[in-house]
Amino acid sequence: MWRAALRAFAVLLLAWFFGNFVWGWFQRNNIEPPAPQSDHLSGGSESVRPEQSCLCHLTGVLDDCFCDVESIDVFNNFKLYPRVRKLTERDYFRYYRVNLKRPCPFWPDDGHCSIKDCHVEPCPESKIPVGIKSGNYNKYSQAANIIADMSDCEQAQELGAINSTLSNQSKEAFADWARHDDAQDHFCELDDETSPDAEYVDLLLNPERFTGYKGPSAWRVWNSIYEENCFKPRSVYRPLNPLAPSRGDDDGFYKWLEGLCLEKRVFYRLISGLHSSINIHLCAQYLLDEGWGRSVWGSNVREFRQRFDNAETKGEGTRRLKNLYFLYLIELRALYKVAPYFERAIVNLYTGNAQEDGDTKELLLQVFNEIKAFPMHFDEKSMFAGHKIEAKTLKEEFRLHFKNISRIMDCVGCSKCRLWGKLQIQGLGTALKILFSEKEIKNLAEHSPSKGFQLTRQEIVALMNAFGRLSTSIHQLHNFRQLLQEER
Repeated sequence: MWRAALRAFAVLLLAWFFGNFVWGWFQRNNIEPPAPQSDHLSGGSESVRPEQSCLCHLTGVLDDCFCDVESIDVFNNFKLYPRVRKLTERDYFRYYRVNLKRPCPFWPDDGHCSIKDCHVEPCPESKIPVGIKSGNYNKYSQAANIIADMSDCEQAQELGAINSTLSNQSKEAFADWARHDDAQDHFCELDDETSPDAEYVDLLLNPERFTGYKGPSAWRVWNSIYEENCFKPRSVYRPLNPLAPSRGDDDGFYKWLEGLCLEKRVFYRLISGLHSSINIHLCAQYLLDEGWGRSVWGSNVREFRQRFDNAETKGEGTRRLKNLYFLYLIELRALYKVAPYFERAIVNLYTGNAQEDGDTKELLLQVFNEIKAFPMHFDEKSMFAGHKIEAKTLKEEFRLHFKNISRIMDCVGCSKCRLWGKLQIQGLGTALKILFSEKEIKNLAEHSPSKGFQLTRQEIVALMNAFGRLSTSIHQLHNFRQLLQEER
């Protein structure tokens, strides 16, 4: 009896050793054992393996353009991203002047986030390069900064001589007209850089990452952007909107979206793409551990899955990521269009350090040369191309909706989120301003200041850093692909 029991025990022990050997062999050779078949649906989409659930469908040609995801990945990750990253680390592009104390114009302020990672550390005035803090925001060269005071003074005398014959009411009317004309090409509500509440921020010391800011306050901001500013009727509900009543029919939303004109469809995709890019930054720079006086930041695959996994987002994940690529193409096209503006000798990106300024200009021109070589740019000529009056009305409606979104950024409760939200919205607004100023850019004078088209330093800094964020997002997607494969 005991011999039979001993033999049975020996067989079981041998089977256990053999099973561990086979399982170890599978793992060492990255071979997965066959997954059990499933005939049910999960979350409205098919059950998929982990490496398929997020990124395997992120492929092929994008809607509303003739570019594919794979071409953008190669171009961005191997050619453009390394240069753009270096560029945004230069002094001219790392210091951004912003007013984070402007009150929310739409609802009572619910107070600023008290989480320590929400805090923004302003840059001491002594640390700002002398050429940047000179206050001549439209001047780029050293010569322009030197003669600025004299020129402004002469202009003031001339205007004073003319205005002396006008009534105070007329003067105010002329001032209102001037402000109105100046604002016609702006897609954003710009901060008053002369305000005592405006401060310089070192973007490298205040990186965009997960701060813990979430919940109803954050939902209200995004809900206001999508529900009130994306040309959407209230009867159509955005998929997965936590503040909307559940209807269980996401197809209705996309039928509505596809029925829109190109311009309004583009508007929604730009906002969705920006939202996706911000979420990728938060997943890639997530607080993984905190203790003993130091914080550990890194990629959080679980958080990434929650935001982009097709199974967890009812198929929304791939659409969101494709909108990121679409936004990337829009801002890439704007940089292509604005290159002649920066290639002029008069534009020096002045900081007061001649060597630094020369190196920054050279690096910027290298970025433009790479962009010019990209063969699949978005064609913006198809936008606002209908009947003149209708096209003009639609363009103005497009501009005002986007300008309203820039005002909503002052309602973000987390200071660091507000900083990067304002910067990226201003960068996208500047890109749109460029795309709709093609004639003015073509007529720029080579050796004299711009008259028909002008960019402030803040717009330039926002434009390059906003594109840098998109470039980083696409680069981070490559990293998440590798992490998902390693997780298999």
